[in-house]
Amino acid sequence: MKFSVIFEAQLASPDPESEQQVIRDCVEQAVLAEEMGFDRVWAVEHHALKWYAHMSAPEVFLTWVAARTSRIRVGHGVVCMPFRFNHPVRVAERAAMLDVLSGGRLDLGAGRGGTRQETSLCGVDPERTQAEVEEALRIIGRTWQQEELEWHGELLDIDPHPVLPRPVQRPHPPLFLACSKQQTLARAAELGVGALVMGFAGPDEVATMKRFYDSCVAGRDGTQFVSTEVNDHFSALCPTIVLDDRERARAVGIRGQRFFAQAIAHWYGGGGVPDDAVADDTDSETEAQRMRSAAEQVVARLNEARIPVRPSTTAVYNPEHAYGDASDAIAYVERLRAAGVDEVMCLVQMGTVPQEVCMETIRQWGRHVIPHFSPSGADHMPAAPQGAAR
Repeated sequence: MKFSVIFEAQLASPDPESEQQVIRDCVEQAVLAEEMGFDRVWAVEHHALKWYAHMSAPEVFLTWVAARTSRIRVGHGVVCMPFRFNHPVRVAERAAMLDVLSGGRLDLGAGRGGTRQETSLCGVDPERTQAEVEEALRIIGRTWQQEELEWHGELLDIDPHPVLPRPVQRPHPPLFLACSKQQTLARAAELGVGALVMGFAGPDEVATMKRFYDSCVAGRDGTQFVSTEVNDHFSALCPTIVLDDRERARAVGIRGQRFFAQAIAHWYGGGGVPDDAVADDTDSETEAQRMRSAAEQVVARLNEARIPVRPSTTAVYNPEHAYGDASDAIAYVERLRAAGVDEVMCLVQMGTVPQEVCMETIRQWGRHVIPHFSPSGADHMPAAPQGAAR
């Protein structure tokens, strides 16, 4: 299995100074992730979602991370591909430039950027997002496989032009699609791109999604592939906080996840950002009860507004994840391995989690969790960064 860290750049107090600090903190975490043996970092792209995600220019963030590292892969998880967010040719140009500068370390995911808050900012038609994402993937999949790109599709016409520069990875960096339900999993399989899956419902649901994805891969005929380069990589999100003090890790992790859930619910009209989220004086059972109460409030508000309650809406309030000590995280990842995932995407940077806890979690994974799943076990354990306690 591969191991990665994903960044939202969340913060509970979104003043300019805190915002600047959290972005610098994410870079520091990414650099440490390489030192501790992680395979990849992912960065989201969201717009105007205060509290939830301040990562609006991931191509700049990932370039900065690439310049500070030498081995770890850098991934867009994901680019908002509707055309008014990002024209597909501009995505291709930026992706190739970053692939060159990083020495061929880029992975490129696509998504819809589906909240009304985001689509209204850039004038995106919500009814066109799925079609535009798929056409963008087809354009990107073809761009570097010929001397000049010429495209005449259902939505865009592009006369012959060279698209420069060309990437190091040929024909192009691996392509992925954000998948939150079976419909998008099926499309990822049919298009021949990897699946980036939200794992909040837990390993059992991840296993169900993996079986469905595999069945779609087995049943496809190849006519819908976006590229000659097929990618069947399946990555699943893993919320995690790991400390020697397992009770504190659970309390901090569940509180951070509650902030994550209520911050995004705010922009979907089904809740609000919790005023008490920054409190650091409760135990894990109290935090779990607050999580359950928050879920009930969100469902009630959505019902009042006659907004459909999707399974992912309530799944994000499930508090049973890789929160605890290293043995708890290992046990959780064992279940993900049994589910058949190719990559565990660690969600550590949640809006109320202190930087020192994020850093210690990454260290714990590097010293204990990742070596447990490597062929040679502890023989491949990374050295502690200079100045860090073992």
